[in-house]
Amino acid sequence: MTGVESPAYEPGHGLLRDRTAVITAAAGTGIGGATARRFLEEGARVLVSDAHAPRLERYAAELAGEFGAGAVTALPCDVTDENQVQTLFDTAVRTHGRLDVVVNNAGLGGTSDLVEMSDEQWSRVLDVTLGGTFRCTRAALRRMREHKAGVIVNNASVVGWRAQTGQAHYAAAKAGVMALTRCAALEAARYGVRVNAVSPSLALHPHLVKVTTPELLRELADREAFGRHAEPWEVANVIVFLASGYSSYMTGEVVAVSSQHP
Repeated sequence: MTGVESPAYEPGHGLLRDRTAVITAAAGTGIGGATARRFLEEGARVLVSDAHAPRLERYAAELAGEFGAGAVTALPCDVTDENQVQTLFDTAVRTHGRLDVVVNNAGLGGTSDLVEMSDEQWSRVLDVTLGGTFRCTRAALRRMREHKAGVIVNNASVVGWRAQTGQAHYAAAKAGVMALTRCAALEAARYGVRVNAVSPSLALHPHLVKVTTPELLRELADREAFGRHAEPWEVANVIVFLASGYSSYMTGEVVAVSSQHP
């Protein structure tokens, strides 16, 4: 299939003006980094976090240079460590006075057939991808309920719905993120907090290129109706929508960011 060219980059419209957001796994060129940039373009104050401290520092400095030091703060955080998670959210509230939006983007992938997969491989992917989303969602809700408002957006994946060889651990974790999103949304509604998720199919960025063969990337792109991968900012656009007032009646939803056909 011949791929359709990516669309023009959409400018910001102030959809998140004066809101404070925490975004995990936000250093670099993937969905988290694109989301941080889009949030800043939409007027938010952003606390970016990542487990890779040097990369986080570089990216936060780059964003601060473009949007101003007051708009961007950074704090390393391993989402498998409860103490670090608590410090992350305490810092957001202490720095900005409140917490309006959380984007749980941290996740860990890998490729291994189930019969060859070790317990450590399984547990590590589940702990980062699902356990990390659980810890950050819990921490966010404990703070958002005080203000009776807030939005949480989780990053799932179409492999939570669609089978793919070598992805049993990642697919199980992302399906768990979807289920966690729905259950958390029902509980959070009493506090006026919304919880939704995006489910991207194929958003291409340098890290994915490093861990995936060109042949598989081409095969996955060919499954898409547009015959191309998504740009990370195209997924970030949907996260902006879910974080904004334009999705005020949506909670417990998992929105596919995909053009994949059967």
